Amino acid sequence: MAGHSKWANIKHKKEKSDAQKGKLFTKLGREISVAVKEGGSNPETNPRLRDAIAKAKAANMPNDNIMRIIKKAAGELETVNYEEVTYEGYGPNGVAIIVEALTDNRNRTASDIRHLFERHGGNLGATGCVSWMFDRKGLLVIEKGDNVDEEKLMMEALDAGAEDISDEEDVFEIITAPSDFSSVREQLEKAGFSFVSAEIAMIPQNYVELNEEATSKVMNLIEKLEDHDDVQNVFTNLKME
Repeated sequence: MAGHSKWANIKHKKEKSDAQKGKLFTKLGREISVAVKEGGSNPETNPRLRDAIAKAKAANMPNDNIMRIIKKAAGELETVNYEEVTYEGYGPNGVAIIVEALTDNRNRTASDIRHLFERHGGNLGATGCVSWMFDRKGLLVIEKGDNVDEEKLMMEALDAGAEDISDEEDVFEIITAPSDFSSVREQLEKAGFSFVSAEIAMIPQNYVELNEEATSKVMNLIEKLEDHDDVQNVFTNLKME
C-alpha cells in the first residue's frame, strides 16, 4: 500500500513518560476488565479478551498485571460498570477527530470532551460527522530487525488473511479486516513475530497536512483528550511524521 504510514499517526501515544505509562496501563486494564465481563475470563473462548491482552502486551504491560486484572474482573470485585462511547468532532483547521471512551458516567464524560474540544479551538459534532472519512481496520506493527524475515512475514500475513502489508522505514505495517484481526495476529505470533502495536484502529481514507504551528494546535487538543481518564483511543486524519 502506497501512502502515509498508519503507525506514524498513533506512535506518539507509545512514547510516554513513566507517569503517563501508568495511566496507559490503567486504561488498558479497563479494556481487559470490560472484555472479561462481556465474554468471560478465558482468552481461548473470548476473542475480545485475546485482543485486549495482545494490545496490553504490545504496550509492555507486565503479564502479572494482566492476570491480576483478569482475576479481579472475573471475581466481580470490580463493581464499576463501564459503557463504551464514541465522540466525533473537528479540531483546529477542520481536522477530523474520533474519540473512543469507556465511562461510568456518560454525562460527565460528554461534558468534559465537549469542553476540551471548545477550549482548544475545535467543536464536538454529531455521531457520524467524521467517521465516514475513516475505515475501521486491524493494525499490526512489527519493528524491523535482523530477526525479521520480510519474505516470511509477507507470506505468513497474506496466508493468514491480511489485506495489506507495507514497508514504512523502521516498521512493517499489516492491515486486516476487523473480523480477521485476531486470527492474523495469532498466526504471526505462532510464526515467531512480536508487535510494537496491535489494535483495531480507525484509519483515515485521506490525510490533512498542516503547517507546524497549526499542527501544534491540533496536537495539543489530541494530547489533552488522550490524557482524560475515560478516553481509550483518539484517531485523527492529521498527517504526522
